[in-house]
Amino acid sequence: VAGSFWYSFGKRFFDISSCSLALLVFAIPMCLIALKIKAESPGPAIYSQRRLGKDGKEFNVYKFRSMYIDAELKGAKWAQGDDPRVTPFGKIMRKTRLDEIPQFWNVLKGDMSLVGPRPERPVFCKEFEKRIHGWNYRTLVKPGLSGLAQVTGGYELLPKEKIKLDLFYIEHRSFAMDFKIILKTIGVISTGTGAR
Repeated sequence: VAGSFWYSFGKRFFDISSCSLALLVFAIPMCLIALKIKAESPGPAIYSQRRLGKDGKEFNVYKFRSMYIDAELKGAKWAQGDDPRVTPFGKIMRKTRLDEIPQFWNVLKGDMSLVGPRPERPVFCKEFEKRIHGWNYRTLVKPGLSGLAQVTGGYELLPKEKIKLDLFYIEHRSFAMDFKIILKTIGVISTGTGAR
């Protein structure tokens, strides 16, 4: 099924219909989240960050701000489970993945899909490509709002472990696998385990 026309068509149709509905359902909660973020620390409620998408094309990914505004004054750092740069409410958002809600817009735009390898920052990809064989293959498909690596281990996985899961997904992706990952993602949101 991987790479077939009907799989690609069906996946895009599901992405558009489900994310359009999600943005309507989450409209009021998104406003409340934004107000909470603004009340807790100065800075914008939503921020954009450059990530690598399909075929290595860069795009802006949107997220609710979970870190303090000066979190990266000393440069980009790989996110960790217990990150001191994260605000108290940011920790809750990350555990429940609420910080990812604005990415429904990325999916609607076509930058991302609901399921796929998580998009990484260009600066990290550049380094990982030097050290981890096959890292660049992650851009053969659209990045996802959630992925096999995220529901398998999340923060606990090293980049070299994530790439194995990402490549497994790329080689075996199907409607059934996507559905299983979506169900597991709902489990992650409910329990807060494995979230990234």
